[in-house]
Amino acid sequence: MRSTFILSVAAAALALTACAEREQTGGSIKSDVAPYAGTTKQPPFMAVGWKPGDRNAWESQMKVRTVNGQNEYVKVP
Repeated sequence: MRSTFILSVAAAALALTACAEREQTGGSIKSDVAPYAGTTKQPPFMAVGWKPGDRNAWESQMKVRTVNGQNEYVKVP
């Protein structure tokens, strides 16, 4: 009887620990390189005609993506 009680308490404690939420922080992602520095990968990961390190071209490309690709109001007929 006592071992059943201890076992049920241990099972309940184990079940409740599964409900705990871990702390979520963005501190694990670190980059020493500016985003406009680019990558060595060719398309599809890099826009055609864009050269890594060109900040002005990168900013204009981000504006184009925001207007054309991520603006839901443009997509609605």
